[in-house]
Amino acid sequence: MTEQIELIKLYSTRILALAAQMPHVGRLENPGASAMRRSPLCGSKVTVDVTMQDGKITEFAQNVKACALGQAAASVAGQNIIGRTAEEVARARDELSEMLKSGGPPPGPPFEGFEVLTPARDYKNRHASILLLLEATAEACASIMSQNSQ
Repeated sequence: MTEQIELIKLYSTRILALAAQMPHVGRLENPGASAMRRSPLCGSKVTVDVTMQDGKITEFAQNVKACALGQAAASVAGQNIIGRTAEEVARARDELSEMLKSGGPPPGPPFEGFEVLTPARDYKNRHASILLLLEATAEACASIMSQNSQ
């Protein structure tokens, strides 16, 4: 019973609101790169499309099929992703992973909104879903940066 109460607390009103208000939903017509990530544990799946100019994300779209925690993470990322560099996305991914897996602080600005997912630290089976969006975005950005350096 206590475990069920804790799980209900995890899915707070704030997390559910974020999940319901995910920005940049869909696909881009002509992305610079796309990446898909899937969590084999829970089946969550995200596909992102990214366009970059002068090293910064100028267009972004996301197709997210995930639990409320994965959707909330996608919402926080989507609210702050335009204008970010590949390095900023990779840093946010690494900081979010550290927050979840090692008890580190939430990612810094502009991704401090991930703080809402701090209670998910205790639910290791949800970590992959929460990280998918930033992992896919970092992969797409790295692909564009690699293309541009050739």
